[in-house]
Amino acid sequence: MDQEQILGRIAAMVDDERKLRDSLSADKGDGTAQRAQLQNVERELDQCWDLLRRRRAKSEYGENPDEARVRPSSQVEGYES
Repeated sequence: MDQEQILGRIAAMVDDERKLRDSLSADKGDGTAQRAQLQNVERELDQCWDLLRRRRAKSEYGENPDEARVRPSSQVEGYES
């Protein structure tokens, strides 16, 4: 996945995230499935942002950005901002 594809994926997921949040705030029901879906989108977004940052860093330091791979969400979620 190149930078433009990652950015496109991020934009689509941000839209999904916004719709899910709006739906949860408007919904008077349980919302368990929507919350689970929102958590999945948030994890995927974190992975995409991580991949994008690592691709950019590789490029900046003269390495091949295509060598960067998506890391497991457990690894991405495990470090502090």
